[in-house]
Amino acid sequence: MVAIVAALFAAPAPAVECTAASGPQRVAVLELYTSEGCDSCPPADQWVSALPARKFGSDRVIPLAFHVDYWNQLGWNDPFSQAAFSARQHRHSNRRGVAFVVTPQLLLNGQDYRRGAGYDDFASRLKSINQSAPRADIRIKLNRSESMLVSAVDVKVPGDAAQRRAQVFIALYEMNLVTAVAAGENKGKTLRHDFVVRSLVGPLALDDNGNVMHVDRFDLGRNLKPQDINLAVFVQHPQSGDILQALTARCEQS
Repeated sequence: MVAIVAALFAAPAPAVECTAASGPQRVAVLELYTSEGCDSCPPADQWVSALPARKFGSDRVIPLAFHVDYWNQLGWNDPFSQAAFSARQHRHSNRRGVAFVVTPQLLLNGQDYRRGAGYDDFASRLKSINQSAPRADIRIKLNRSESMLVSAVDVKVPGDAAQRRAQVFIALYEMNLVTAVAAGENKGKTLRHDFVVRSLVGPLALDDNGNVMHVDRFDLGRNLKPQDINLAVFVQHPQSGDILQALTARCEQS
């Protein structure tokens, strides 16, 4: 594995290398299921985009926006949608014993989160998660050029057998996206998005010792803006949906 990682990180210049490691605070994951074809989704997108400005940084919560594809048949093909994200939302619903899905939908550490019309308890819910002990250790190494992002992820999950059934996911996500919508329920609107998942790797299973080492190459191509690319790694229990720990990293060009 060391030799493979070394070979993959021998990327052509110019390239930027960075590392990140999880700490003693448990970081939450906020999943948003959304679509550009849904006229009730933009307010949820805007609320998620505003979280960093409200001091909810990546040391506390990592938002991930999954654009679903089941709205595409109604007149507008969401360029960020993937059938895999729709399937992921359905699996979450099935786990909770719910036979249908809705958009927009927010899941905080695998649990349905709904903001009230007259109150917002997000800060208190998040504080409770942050104050609980993390149950996984995550390390990320990135090497980014203009055309390629190479990631090496090392995850360790101590504890009993039930905890070691947890799964590892790697999400490549992009900030600062803008779309002029030409059809569908949002026709004529210019929509702005952040934390948009462009690629999801996983689930990756832990080995008998509760560890995962995994290397990926992401082709940034023409459709991604390298300066706005981030990588998130999170460890999630498949039955409860609970997030054991999460970490995000990005490489900035000097």
